[in-house]
Amino acid sequence: MSKKIAVAILNWNGADLLKRFLPGVLKYSQEEAIVYVIDNNSTDNSVAVLKRDFKEVKIIVIPENLGYAGGYNKGLEWIDEEYVVLLNSDVEVTQNWLTPLIARLEADPKLAALQPKILDLKSPDKFEYAGAAGGFFDALGYPFCRGRIFDELETDQNQYNDYKSVFWASGACLVVRKSTYLQVGQLNEDLFAHMEEIDLCWRMQLHGFEVGCDPTSTVFHLGGATLNKQSPQKTYLNFRNNLIILFLNLPQGEAMLTILKRLVLDGLAGIQFLLKGKIKHVVAIIRAHFAFYGRFNSLMRQKVGQPVKPLKQLNGVYPKSLVWAYFVQKKKNYSDL
Repeated sequence: MSKKIAVAILNWNGADLLKRFLPGVLKYSQEEAIVYVIDNNSTDNSVAVLKRDFKEVKIIVIPENLGYAGGYNKGLEWIDEEYVVLLNSDVEVTQNWLTPLIARLEADPKLAALQPKILDLKSPDKFEYAGAAGGFFDALGYPFCRGRIFDELETDQNQYNDYKSVFWASGACLVVRKSTYLQVGQLNEDLFAHMEEIDLCWRMQLHGFEVGCDPTSTVFHLGGATLNKQSPQKTYLNFRNNLIILFLNLPQGEAMLTILKRLVLDGLAGIQFLLKGKIKHVVAIIRAHFAFYGRFNSLMRQKVGQPVKPLKQLNGVYPKSLVWAYFVQKKKNYSDL
């Protein structure tokens, strides 16, 4: 019987990560899924390692580094399975991790994307930054998770073990229905890296689909394998891409008002970086805003004809300010909101 599930790992110069994590992926996935590695024009020995040590893996080689979004969009052209798991190369999976995720997608045709519970491989009792127990959005476009608000990581005490409809599912381990992925326009390659999964899940909701987190499946994420949190380039991409997805997916008036408010808050974030002596991060925020304003006309063209809705009409939205709740009201956990 042909398999309906593909596990697709995007790789760029990650030979050591493949050696460390791919054996577990194969051990716990092969009965249900075909495992692919999409290589984003690595300059290390990744492809040689795959050909030598992992002959059961299907290799898709892309002749240039297209980033997370472009790499997956191009790679999925060679993948025919009905469900595709976009899996980071630094994720440790567990026994039967695929079974509940696919069962839930099979049972609900409106469910377009799904993630498991994601814990921190370095501190396995903690939720992991990139996804935790499902992603949410506040009224001003700040992403957070069940189990993680800003940099505050909660201890997993099974407090979020229920299935939850969410705003976004983590790109570290993102299961998508391929037909819907194509229908809503795939990952936005203009973003290159960071927040692409939020944008994708947002567009899935705008097209009438749902996104969820099923914590009966658990994986462990190493994190920071491409760009760690101290990287000014990561700061630049996060701030720029946040502005882009707000502009593209919100009604015009709400988008402009939200971005105006974010201009003030991003300025405050820059002051915080300045007080900590992180000048490169201040420059990254400034660059991010100029990069966004510089492509305003092209974004206007991209927005034409795309569905939009007020944020409050979507699932997984906290209707207040997360900044106020966290920094002023001292609400550090998801359950406090």
